Amino acid sequence: MGADECQIDPIALAVFVDALLARHGESRHAVMATLPEGFVATMLTLAETAGVEVNWPGAERAESGTLETTSDPHAGEWTAALRQKSRELARHMTT
Repeated sequence: MGADECQIDPIALAVFVDALLARHGESRHAVMATLPEGFVATMLTLAETAGVEVNWPGAERAESGTLETTSDPHAGEWTAALRQKSRELARHMTT
């Protein structure tokens, strides 16, 4: 690591980010969804910056209304919020 940069295996990053997103998508409890939100958004931004394609099928199912839970009636909104937060973070990262 030098000058705030490091080499990352894009395949390993893709696997990690997909698993992280899936795990985050499983939790619809407001507190459990909010706690890791910044970390998840940061990892999504890093993946995008590295050219890694993020797998959003669970998120897309939630947005389409096929995934509903009683603990969060707004389940589909989390994907849009994560995407927005990731875009905001990307503006602060240098390439």
